[in-house]
Amino acid sequence: MRFLADLTSQVRNEGEEICAGGGARAIESQHSKQRLTARERIDLLVDPGTFFELGIYAAHGMYEEWGGAPAAGVITGMARVETRLVMIIANDATVKAGAFFPMTSKKVIRAQNIAIENRIPTIYLVDSAGVFLPLQEDVFPDTDDFGRVFRNNAVMSAMGIPQIAAIMGMCVAGGGYLPVMCDHVLMTDGSGLFLAGPALVQAAIGQKVSAEELGGAAMHAGISGTVDFREPNDPACLARIRSIIDKWGYRRQSPWDRKKPVEPALAAEEIYGIYDSSPARPYDMKEILARILDGSRFDEYKPEYGKTILCGYGRVGGFAVGIVANQKMHAHQTDHDGRKRVEFGGVIYSESAEKAARFVMDCNQNLIPLIFFHDVNGFMVGRDAEWSGIIKAGAKMVNAVSNSVVPKITVIVGGSFGAGHYAMCGKAFDPRFVFAWPTARYAVMGGDAAAGTLVEIKVKQLERGGKKLSEEEKKELYEATKRSYDEQTDPRYGAARLWIDKIIDPIETREAITQALEAAALNPDVPEFKVGVLQT
Repeated sequence: MRFLADLTSQVRNEGEEICAGGGARAIESQHSKQRLTARERIDLLVDPGTFFELGIYAAHGMYEEWGGAPAAGVITGMARVETRLVMIIANDATVKAGAFFPMTSKKVIRAQNIAIENRIPTIYLVDSAGVFLPLQEDVFPDTDDFGRVFRNNAVMSAMGIPQIAAIMGMCVAGGGYLPVMCDHVLMTDGSGLFLAGPALVQAAIGQKVSAEELGGAAMHAGISGTVDFREPNDPACLARIRSIIDKWGYRRQSPWDRKKPVEPALAAEEIYGIYDSSPARPYDMKEILARILDGSRFDEYKPEYGKTILCGYGRVGGFAVGIVANQKMHAHQTDHDGRKRVEFGGVIYSESAEKAARFVMDCNQNLIPLIFFHDVNGFMVGRDAEWSGIIKAGAKMVNAVSNSVVPKITVIVGGSFGAGHYAMCGKAFDPRFVFAWPTARYAVMGGDAAAGTLVEIKVKQLERGGKKLSEEEKKELYEATKRSYDEQTDPRYGAARLWIDKIIDPIETREAITQALEAAALNPDVPEFKVGVLQT
């Protein structure tokens, strides 16, 4: 219990450090310009207590040679503004003047993609110096780089997703297109919007012009007509955004069923004492679910078959959901020849894969969103598994998950390894959101197995070159390899690269899933469900 609570506290403390952005001096510099910081702007904009931040660990531990980029220099998340759910993308000018690092672009694009999938209105609080030039080659050209942001602006507009941009500082070069491609453009006095600043204009064409004359708020409001609302300062600008949103009409609602939420019958804090990452002490995933689901009610599907994956129906925050979860308890199973065997918890066997595939298809047939809880070692291997058709069964599950059209939300509780990660709706399978507990581990295989394999390969390479390692040297190589591998399986490593949207406190799992389902409910469009050819 103490281990999980301490790890959660450590992650929370790191998150608070990241929230400091560029630090006290950078915040003071922002205030000296009569501008608020990005987080202060968000606090003024949103309904109190509603900001649900995403991607706070983006770029964590990266760009150290440039002094780091906390939260990738941009703050993203969902919130309520005048009770309406919105996505917020706010440049943090305290981090390298809000410049775009490679992960900055990817984080903005991830937020836009969430908005596109769920039809979430989006607000941009723009205060950026543009591309971070020393790393321009990794920011500029590709499909998940800077230009994709503007492409998404256009696509979102065509889809009818409202977008509001407020220029509250610098907005220069290619970045100038972002606000102008939105439905509403606001701009504060003292801000600048231009394709080239005064120094570059003078160098390029010899023209001397002030920043205000070139691209100030007064010019864009009265001469170019680019901005819709000119505001004297940040508070007035944010109040205007709230006033605009207050007038919005309502669109079609989604088909997902929702009733009045009921709190779980069991306390969420008890999760700390239930979860155990040790293979020697398997825990019962049903006990975790009982502290997340409404009323702790779970209608389990095929409870006597394929027991290493739990499937069933419940509600979270009032929303009807289908649950697919790895069961860590060992189970007894009888095969088609009448032989009994023990199945290891957290391992996917043929029967559990077939059950999960059928359940996922049933949820799509009946328009029920899916929640996946990961603590999976992978698929079973060996002669018996191959003879049972494990590859065919796994392919069915992967096919059903891949072609699922209802919202999918992934929660990585513990291990999420290899093909098991894929089958349980890993990042590559388009979950609307990916959440992870601090105990999550995310890799092709576990640290011990991976280190053993990598060391064996390295030893053979050295031996071919005529060098023989002592047992002590092999042990040192193993320990060094395992440390490196364990660092890469840490959820903070994955969150830094946006494989994970948010690392959550286990007792906040229910709240996170509810937020995700409320976002999914904004999109009423459900494509036809088709799975193509299934192996039988």
